[in-house]
Amino acid sequence: MEIVKKYAGIVWICVALIAGYFNIAVMGIPKLQTGKQEDLVFALINLFILTPIVVGGLIVFGYYAVKNEYSEKNK
Repeated sequence: MEIVKKYAGIVWICVALIAGYFNIAVMGIPKLQTGKQEDLVFALINLFILTPIVVGGLIVFGYYAVKNEYSEKNK
């Protein structure tokens, strides 16, 4: 089961990188360039609030899974 947790941690880190790229390249920067106010607000919230929370959370969760912090032996 420990091996599965480590692989899941690697998967979570990869998902974090993909989500970060998607939020920046697809949802953030193109919306900044439209010039409309509603797109600007959405892009700023997405880039500076949501992206760090989502990516940071997934990376930390994956890091702890890879470092075996969720093992049964630590209890």
